[in-house]
Amino acid sequence: MDLLNTLVDKGLRRELPTREEALAVLATSDDDLLDVVAAAGKVRRHWFGRRVKLNYLVNLKSGLCPEDCSYCSQRLGSKADILKYTWLKPDQASQAAAAGLAGGAKRVCLVASGRGPTDRDVDRVSETIKAIKGQNEDVEVCACLGLLSDGQAERLREAGADAYNHNLNTSEATYGDITTTHTYADRVDTVQKAHAAGLSACSGLIAGMGESDEDLVDVVLSLRELDPDSVPVNFLIPMEGTPLSAEWNLTPQRCLRILAMVRFVCPDVEVRIAGGREVHLRTMQPLALNLANSIFLGDYLTSEGQAGKADLEMIADAGFEVEGAGEVTLPEHRATAAGGGCGSHADAGCGSHGEAGCGSVCGSHEGTDVCGTASGPATNEPRTDLVAVRRRGAGTDLAPNA
Repeated sequence: MDLLNTLVDKGLRRELPTREEALAVLATSDDDLLDVVAAAGKVRRHWFGRRVKLNYLVNLKSGLCPEDCSYCSQRLGSKADILKYTWLKPDQASQAAAAGLAGGAKRVCLVASGRGPTDRDVDRVSETIKAIKGQNEDVEVCACLGLLSDGQAERLREAGADAYNHNLNTSEATYGDITTTHTYADRVDTVQKAHAAGLSACSGLIAGMGESDEDLVDVVLSLRELDPDSVPVNFLIPMEGTPLSAEWNLTPQRCLRILAMVRFVCPDVEVRIAGGREVHLRTMQPLALNLANSIFLGDYLTSEGQAGKADLEMIADAGFEVEGAGEVTLPEHRATAAGGGCGSHADAGCGSHGEAGCGSVCGSHEGTDVCGTASGPATNEPRTDLVAVRRRGAGTDLAPNA
């Protein structure tokens, strides 16, 4: 297929595909799906080999958020039966992080619900970062605390944070349809603040909220312009008690096409499969490792994920290997770039702004993702049996899934 050959060539040169080419990837048929995965897999292996980076989420403060993001179980007015608790103490957060690190995670994503942190909140998180790094100095720490005010990104950097996650989630044109309490421009501003402070920017999207192919391509192109080092791709988990609980628009095939499109647009960037992979990719998860080089280990913010042991077995069985603590995730040209950027400037990389860092769903209180369809939302049978509210780990007395 001429399209795929062109996209592979561009990906190996870090050249931006056209909007039409990106849309064409989403419009490919199921008959061509394995060819699409194989082509995007060549780009993934060129820049990242067969390594898979593991990330681990710690939900520092759960629920009771004043924002009205329609996809989020922690939103204002949510009736979802999730865990609700105030700030974990630094030693509690450090203990939770240790479980993920023991399971092979390389990055810990510290997430807190809310519009954005107060200066006192930044102090709290700074103490938590120091506690975690005091136990393991090599761990990467990504903060995901919502909208940042002036000077807060610098303070997090001084405390030892390596990255900051804040997802764009959807296109600028449709952002007002999912959130009214802040704007798309607010999110862009926070990503830029993280960049300016020298933090590795992490910013991604949520697929499956009823968006069009054009919306998906537009948000990924916007991300490339923002130039993040990591791009988490979430697939919406339709949680009962949220406005999008009936949005079951994703199929495994659709999710794979979305991941392939992201890889072609952001060839040399850490593409992370975040929330919703177990719900929407299901048995196709191993195939998705040919497209993404990073996943979350264990549970998400308010929902349960696949067993950590099963994640590790899946990676090994698919012929991939867990990225070691001493290995550098990004290609050399990006890892050594000023500010650690993604490289959308000039002719490079992905672009734009996180496990959060955070990725997964780490983008400021989300643990879900969305996956649209080639010509409008596809019909997919609801799999509510695969959606489980998290009842273990951070904020509970039970052992975490890691």
